[in-house]
Amino acid sequence: MKERGKGTEPSVDERYTQWKSLVPVLYDWLANHNLVWPSLSCRWGPQLEQATYKNRQRLYLSEQTDGSVPNTLVIANCEVVKPRVAAAEHISQFNEEARSPFVKKFKTIIHPGEVNRIRELPQNSKIVATHTDSPDVLIWDVEAQPNRHAVLGATNSRPDLILTGHQDNAEFALAMCPTEPFVLSGGKDKSVVLWSIQDHISTLAADTGATKSPGSGGSSAKHASKAGGTNDKPADSPSIGPRGVYQGHGDTVEDVQFCPSSAQEFCSVGDDSCLILWDARVGSSPVVKVEKAHDADLHCVDWNPHDVNFILTGSADATVRMFDRRNLTSGGVGLPVHKFEGHSAAVLCVQWSPDKSSVFGSSAEDGILNIWDHEKVGNVGSKMQNVPPGLFFRHAGHRDKVVDFHWNASDPWTIVSVSDDCESTGGGGTLQIWRMIDLIYRPEEEVLAELDSFKSHILTSDRSSELELGSEREVVERRLGVGAWRLWDGADWSLNVVERTDRSLKVVETVPIGARSEGEVQGGGGSSNGAFQGGGRDASEESCSGRGKRES
Repeated sequence: MKERGKGTEPSVDERYTQWKSLVPVLYDWLANHNLVWPSLSCRWGPQLEQATYKNRQRLYLSEQTDGSVPNTLVIANCEVVKPRVAAAEHISQFNEEARSPFVKKFKTIIHPGEVNRIRELPQNSKIVATHTDSPDVLIWDVEAQPNRHAVLGATNSRPDLILTGHQDNAEFALAMCPTEPFVLSGGKDKSVVLWSIQDHISTLAADTGATKSPGSGGSSAKHASKAGGTNDKPADSPSIGPRGVYQGHGDTVEDVQFCPSSAQEFCSVGDDSCLILWDARVGSSPVVKVEKAHDADLHCVDWNPHDVNFILTGSADATVRMFDRRNLTSGGVGLPVHKFEGHSAAVLCVQWSPDKSSVFGSSAEDGILNIWDHEKVGNVGSKMQNVPPGLFFRHAGHRDKVVDFHWNASDPWTIVSVSDDCESTGGGGTLQIWRMIDLIYRPEEEVLAELDSFKSHILTSDRSSELELGSEREVVERRLGVGAWRLWDGADWSLNVVERTDRSLKVVETVPIGARSEGEVQGGGGSSNGAFQGGGRDASEESCSGRGKRES
């Protein structure tokens, strides 16, 4: 694992200060929520309500504690502000140590062991699966589970279902199928295991005594065995065995993912540096095995939901690689389509955007969440030589490793991200919910057409070189020195580079929006590599929490 802060890179605090100064310019909305305990995972749940200016949505988090109180799975309600609603001066005014008014704890489930990974069932996002330090996968109906008070000595909540089949701990690799109620897991036993939640329904139908959710105190069908487990598992939670166990890795399986179009096809990555493609219809052996997908352990994988030929992998070698499965052979021959190099430490999470087929995000132990567009790789005309190909936004609001993030399928271009701040602050974590300003990602022609309407709003006086503003417009961000200004006229935004002299402000240039994705906006000091930089923090009410780890 590489160390941060080497060479000419700015320190974490310098980078964060620089980033925070740019929040009003580069973000449409941002909320920061301090976590008392760190969370290793963050996932969006179902949208609950739509209003004029914001939507309300479930958010799944965890609290990884030091043992003084139980570990928990947290169900929170999150208010997601709609685009072009939040005032820029408000999103930049947050206290790093405060909780956000946009995030309210709704329910607490006392989890048997630490919550390493949370995944929601796409067909019903009220059903979630969790991984802990045990061989089992735990299934929860979060709406049916009772709310618990997490105090020392409290008994664990009872899972609605336990999936058995691993022979050793399965801690991180977890996925839910988008087309069927299937669950996929990987673990230290070097295996990939497949289940169908539908098998539980069949079991219940055969057991007339199983009429209630175990989380609600009902009886159950089959009982979970304790083989290989290290946690105190409830004896009355039902369990089911796997539909298939797949062997092919030579070391711990770190992540798994279903093919978006097929419940029978899936992929996995592991500490053996291998990417393996599987097909349950043809047996339990690998269909394709890429022996040296990276130069180190692989931590994460994602399959493009828009184009099932493309697969992303992230590694301890600090790179993200994109593979085209049409170029891979059963002998493991095949080079990545592209290697994305924009992190300085191990990549922990990769995920394709639901909003554009060529866009994806990657987060790492360097505290950065990068947004990439692989269609921009190879574009000519960039004036910023230090910008990695394909990188068009850098979220630098976290000050420690970003252990998880999740695109919001209900609110376009909205992301929740979480960092484990134990190394930087000695404890806790930071949850951020953010959306970059739409001038960055919208089509160039559309943005240029919109900004044409602002030419009359920006007047440079020949007599005083002052920046004059009409009474109906509000300057929502001001900063000494050279910087980017965002102007608001009641309905739209504009970006300009301005300069403060002793007695006046003048427009140095209107930012060439056509070059925005090439990293040419540097406002007020800019990023070290010229890419758009963003991140964040906010203020609040009830605390949500969690704590982070990953062995490399």
